[in-house]
Amino acid sequence: MSAVHHDGHEGPGHLPRMQLDDLLEELQVRIDAVRGTRDRIHSLLEAVLSVGRELELSQVLRRIAEAAVQLVDAEYGALGVIGEDGQLSQFIPVGVTEEQTEAGGLLPAGNGLLGELIRDPAPLRLAEPARHPSSQGSPAGRHQTGSFLGVPIRVREEVFGNIYLAEKRDSKEFDGDDETVLSTLAAAAGVAIENARLYEEARYRQRWMEANAEVTRALLSGVGERRVLGLIVELARTILSADLGVLALPEEGGDFLRVAVAAGTDAEMHRGLLLPREGSFVGAAVDAGEVTTSADVEHDSRITAGPPRWAGLGPAVAVPMIAEDTAKGVLLLARTKPRQPFADTQTAPLSAFAGQAAVAMELAERRRDAEQITLFEDRDRIARDLHDLAIQRLFATGMTLQSAMRFVDHPKAGERLLRAVDDLDATIKIIRSTIFGLRTHDADSAGEGLRSRITEAVQDVAPALGFAPALRMEGLLDTEVPGDVADDAVAVLREALSNAARHAAAHAVEVSAETAAKTLTLCVEDDGVGMPAGGRHSGLHNLAERADRLDGEMRLETPDGGGTRVVWSVPLNRPGQ
Repeated sequence: MSAVHHDGHEGPGHLPRMQLDDLLEELQVRIDAVRGTRDRIHSLLEAVLSVGRELELSQVLRRIAEAAVQLVDAEYGALGVIGEDGQLSQFIPVGVTEEQTEAGGLLPAGNGLLGELIRDPAPLRLAEPARHPSSQGSPAGRHQTGSFLGVPIRVREEVFGNIYLAEKRDSKEFDGDDETVLSTLAAAAGVAIENARLYEEARYRQRWMEANAEVTRALLSGVGERRVLGLIVELARTILSADLGVLALPEEGGDFLRVAVAAGTDAEMHRGLLLPREGSFVGAAVDAGEVTTSADVEHDSRITAGPPRWAGLGPAVAVPMIAEDTAKGVLLLARTKPRQPFADTQTAPLSAFAGQAAVAMELAERRRDAEQITLFEDRDRIARDLHDLAIQRLFATGMTLQSAMRFVDHPKAGERLLRAVDDLDATIKIIRSTIFGLRTHDADSAGEGLRSRITEAVQDVAPALGFAPALRMEGLLDTEVPGDVADDAVAVLREALSNAARHAAAHAVEVSAETAAKTLTLCVEDDGVGMPAGGRHSGLHNLAERADRLDGEMRLETPDGGGTRVVWSVPLNRPGQ
C-alpha cells in the first residue's frame, strides 16, 4: 500500500483534486469564450456577406436592421435614415408589431435618444436609458426600460443614418463587445449602402434613357401629340412610382397653363384645368426654371388658384420642359401620404428627361409643319387636277349625252340618259365639294378634319377598353359637316365611348360615322351588359341635349345579340344656315 500524506496529496507530483477541478473548469470557460468569439466572428462575417449581397437599397436597409438585432441578441432594433432636414426620413423597425408602431407614433421625428445620435454621431451605449437627459421614446415605440445601444452608419464621410438597439436578451446591458460588433457591421453597411445607391442610380439612368428613346421614337414616328404627352406622363409616373402624373402646356401669352394630361389618383379633378402661373405649383416650376419640390403639396402655400384637388397627396415634384430657353410644358408628379419624398437620385434625371422630351416635341412640331406644307401643296395640286381635268371631262361627257338625246326615240332609253346626266351633275358637285375641302384649312381644328378627330377619339379609348374598337367612316365628313356640328359630334363620340369603357364590360365595340341625305349619323355599338335598370343616365341626357340643339335626335337601342347601340344623328342643312 502506498502511503497517504497528511498534506492532502495522493502522492508525490500530484495536484489536489479540488485545484485540478478548478483548473479544468477555468480551461472550459476559456474554451467556451474562444468558441463564442469564433461563433460571433463567424456570425458577423455572415451578416456582412448577407448585407453585401443585396442590391436593392430598401432590402439592404432591412437586412442591416435584422442582422444587427441577431448579432447582439437584442429584443428590438431599428435603422433610421437621416433626411436633408436633419430629421429621420425613413425608419425601419425590427421586432415591433404594427400595433406597437402605431402606438409609438413612428415614424419618429428624431427626438430623444434617436435625436441624440443625429446631433452627435458617435456610438451611444446606456445601461439605463431612462436616466439619460435626452431619453424620449425608443425603437420599440414604448417607454424604454432596458439597455440601449446606437451607432452611426457612415457612407464615405456622410452620416447616412443610425442603428438603434434596445433591451439586450439574457443580460442587463450591452457590453463593449456588442458595441464593437455593431460598429463593424455599421462600417460594412456603409459600403453596402453605397453600392446599392450606385446600382439604383445606374438603374434609374438606364430607365430614363429608355424612356427618352421611347418618347423620341413616338414623336418622330408621327404618333399624335396627345398620345405622346400621355406616354411622357405614364413613363415618368412608373419610373418614380408616383400616384399622380400631370402635364400642363402653356397657353398663348404664357400667363396661363392648361392641364393637357392627368393620370392616376383623382386625375379627373386636374384634367382640363386652366391655371394661372401665379398661384399654381406648375407655374412655380416655370418661374423657377428648374426642378421644384414640395414636401406636402396639399398644404403648399404656393398653391392658391384652382379648385381643391390635392387632398391626400403629400410629396410632389414639378419640372419645366425647356427647349430653346422656352418652357414647352410642365411635368408634375405626386405621391399620396405618408409615402417618402422624391429623392435627389430620382429627381436629378427627371430634369434631363423633361428637357429631352421638350426638344423632341420641338423637332416633331417642326417636322409636322414641314409635312403640313407638303400636304397643302399636294392638296392644291390634286384640287387643280380635279378641276382642270376630271370636272371638265365629266362636264363634256354630260354635254355629249344631252346632245345625243335628240337622236334617241325610245322613252326608256331617254330616261336612262337623263339619269346618267343627273348622276354626272351629282358627281361634279361631289368633286367640287372635295376640291373646296382640299383648299380649306380649318384653323380652329389645327388643320385636323372630322375624320382624323374621330380616329383620334377611337384610338384614345383603346387603353381603357383593353382593345381597339372597329371604325367605319363614309361620306364627305371633312367637307359637308360644319365646324360646330363637328365639335358636338366629337364630344358625343367621346362620351359614348367613355360610357362603353366604364360600364359596358364589352369585348367588342363598333363605331360608324357617315354623311348621307344631308345628315350626319354617329353610331356606337357594344356587346356588353346593356343599360342597367334604374341607372344614372346623365351622360346620355347630355347626348340627347346636343342632338336637340342641332334639330337632331339620339336613340338608345338594344341589338339582337345584346349590348347597347347609341345612334346620334343631326341634319346638315338646318334652317338659318
